[in-house]
Order: sequence, then structure tokens, then C-alpha cells
Amino acid sequence: MKSFGSVRAVNGIDLTVRPGEIIAFLGPNGAGKTTTIDMLLGLGKPDSGTVSIFGRSPRAAIAQGHVSAVLQTGGLLKDLTVRETVRLTATLFADPRPVDEVLERAGIADIGDRMVVKCSGGQQQRLRFAMALLSDPGLLILDEPTTGMDVTGRRDFWNAIRADAARGRTVLFATHYLDEADAYADRIILVRQGRIVADGTAAEVKNLASGRTIRATISGVDESELAAIAGVETVERHGDSYSLTTRDSDAVARHLFTATDAYDVEITSHGLEDAFIALTTEGSAS
Repeated sequence: MKSFGSVRAVNGIDLTVRPGEIIAFLGPNGAGKTTTIDMLLGLGKPDSGTVSIFGRSPRAAIAQGHVSAVLQTGGLLKDLTVRETVRLTATLFADPRPVDEVLERAGIADIGDRMVVKCSGGQQQRLRFAMALLSDPGLLILDEPTTGMDVTGRRDFWNAIRADAARGRTVLFATHYLDEADAYADRIILVRQGRIVADGTAAEVKNLASGRTIRATISGVDESELAAIAGVETVERHGDSYSLTTRDSDAVARHLFTATDAYDVEITSHGLEDAFIALTTEGSAS
């Protein structure tokens, strides 16, 4: 538990992270993600309950090099080169990994002589990643690591993270980009109002948003007629095309084919965004 005045930011999150997992920690603003990460990094203490990483307190685990973090901003001196930055950071550890090794693993060995101020946002984040690898941590925590990056920067950053995680490192990341969670996470945890509301693989979490969407081009009907079809939950119109959500897509599709002139019919399962909205918005089940 963690509260700030009358606001309870974390309301009983019970979470066990297994070695080697890549975990996406998702939730709307104010759900308690950052507060939880702060406690994992020893930047805050729970009002009740405990936080233990590798059998140690967060601060002890970090001091011994078992935990590292890649945050959104900060931590870089713009008048140093990339290699000088990593070399300087390495002096903070008793037994750091070689500088050239972490530059290679972060995918920035080719820009080691570049001034930090000349690096793009994505390159600077990969530099922070290289710095985080110096202690060879068992757990790497990423807090919104690709905010503000362009598509190429995001892709390159995640390729570097994924390649490194294949070595067995555990990664916990918070992000607002649901496509990143869908593409890279082995496990997704959704939080709402300081509580976990879903915990599983991307497929398992998606299945919690039950139903499917049928998209079709139909003429000569209006939204009220389509809404009256048994099993249809919502209807949206886009010109002559309609999107219908339903928990019985077979029956609804059968009706469209036999009772309307529907064509270009497409049936899709709900995605991670649908599950996110269904499970984390006000009024959803806890």
C-alpha cells in the first residue's frame, strides 16, 4: 500500500516477477505505475507491505548492481562523447562490464565518439541502456523509455532490448505504447486505481475483452436496424461502412449475409487496446 494524503496510489499490488521474463506494466495515468516503479527502485517506501528484489531491499539490490533502470530523461552530460559517458559511469561500479561490450549490446558501438548533444533521442535512450548494463543487472526496469522517439528510434531501441533479454535478463517496462507491449512482452500486467486487474500473456489479456468486431459495407440500412440485430452490442457508421461489436459474431454475420447486401465483411478479435479500455476505464469491473 502507498498513499499520498487521501489518495491511495497503490492499493495492494501483489506481484511476483520470475527470472527471464519481459513484463509490460500498463495502466492509465494515475493508476499507480510510477509509484510502484519508484518503490522498486528504492525511491519510495510502502506504507504497508514489503518490496523485495532478489531477497534484498530495493536499495540493497541496486547498490549491489542487481537492478538497473532506464528512465525517460536525465543522467547524461551533453559535453561528453558516448564512450566517455559510459566509461565515466563504469567507475561507479566495483566490477563493471567492459565499455565496448555494453556499447555493442546497446547497438551504439558505431557512435562511441559522437558527442551526446549530437545524439538523437533514440540514441540517447540506447546510451542510457548501455549505462544500465554496466553492472550486468538481473532486473532491468524501463519507465516510458521510448516517449518522444520516432518510429525508427523505437524499433531500434526495442531490438536492442529484446536481443539483450534473450540472454536471460528480466525486464519490467511501463509504456503508453500498447503496440510495444503486444510485440515485446511475455507477460502483461494491467493496473487500475492501484490494483492489478489483469495479468497474463498478450493473448490472455486480449481475451478478457470478450467479443469481436464485424466491419462491413452495407447499403439501405440505418444504425438502429443494425443495433436491433440479436447479439449486436454497439454500432458505428463510417459512410456506407459499419463496425458492429458482438459476442456472437457467427450469428450476426449470418444475419448480415442473409438479410442485407453486406459485402467486404471482416471479422476481427478485440485487440490489446480494447482490453485496456475495457479493464481500466471508470465503471469497469474490478
